[in-house]
Amino acid sequence: MRKRLITIFILIALFGAIAIAASHPSLGRSPRGERLERIKSSSNYKDGRFQNQSPTPQLTTKKSKFRTMFDFLFEKREGTRPEIKIPTIKNDLKSLPIDSNVVVWFGHSSYYLQIDGKRVLIDPVFYHAAPLSFINKPFKKTNIYKPEDMPDIDYLIITHDHWDHLDYKTVKQLRGRVEKVICPLGVGEHFERWGYRPEELVELDWDESNSLTNDVKVHCLPARHFSGRTFKSNQTLWASYMLQFPSQNVFIGGDSGYDNHYNNISERFPNIDLALLENGQYNENWRYIHHLPEDLLKVIADLSPKAVIAGHNSKYALAKHAWQEPLDFVYEASTRERFNLLTPIIGEIVPLNKTNSTQKWW
Repeated sequence: MRKRLITIFILIALFGAIAIAASHPSLGRSPRGERLERIKSSSNYKDGRFQNQSPTPQLTTKKSKFRTMFDFLFEKREGTRPEIKIPTIKNDLKSLPIDSNVVVWFGHSSYYLQIDGKRVLIDPVFYHAAPLSFINKPFKKTNIYKPEDMPDIDYLIITHDHWDHLDYKTVKQLRGRVEKVICPLGVGEHFERWGYRPEELVELDWDESNSLTNDVKVHCLPARHFSGRTFKSNQTLWASYMLQFPSQNVFIGGDSGYDNHYNNISERFPNIDLALLENGQYNENWRYIHHLPEDLLKVIADLSPKAVIAGHNSKYALAKHAWQEPLDFVYEASTRERFNLLTPIIGEIVPLNKTNSTQKWW
């Protein structure tokens, strides 16, 4: 009888903990009301979820999702985290002259752009890249920037709502210092729950555009990925973007597997000055939702950008490959294929008129 009571108590406590966690604001909120009706009218939303343009299984392994997650969390993998201290630079971004055109990489997929007098922050994750802080811990000393280090932001751009691209604590602390949030369809629901006003949101479906000013335009473009902050996926959209300024066209790739959407983007935007592309956290088991190394070269060949930064690496271990493997591959490929690769140190201020900033810092 006593064992039964103890078991019942443990189960009640466990379900209570799950219920409390499920109500935490960091999880965001499922789309509702007018936003949900807009989602249902999207041509990219079918059978109760957003769909990729091509059939896209999240996993190509025969393992279950649970087994794949278990192996990811507990299987020992050598070399996935650096033994060296990754070099970083802590700059005062608030003191940057507003007329300087620069890019700053914060590691993984977080960037700061300053172009033609506008300040842009992309997928900032300055605290936690997972629901629990002990999962996906950043590499030592790479999390050196915080929201208070950012100047006031004109455009906060979010590619999708995965935890390693949309950090609740970061965007919560930025609230009040962001003019516009640019996000894929459905993601605005999270921001409204977190206190952002509807008029602060520019929420776009694929192939929708918005004139942010008379001379700054954003185009929401396809990506081949998925979304979700809980076990229910694809209730919000994922995206890439083209940012058009008077002096620069910047492609923001977000997370994506390879598909013919890159060729379509190239035909529509033949003059790309800078491409921010994904390079890391890949695995043959999920090859359709993240670039494999050889896929990255196809993307660069399709887009033909004047300069490339290949991120999604050097901050978290989300796959089984050695942490520096993506950097070695793209560095060697750039010398062979002769594309202009920028390899900034985390926090380094890179002028956008720089023709070459390739350095092997790893």
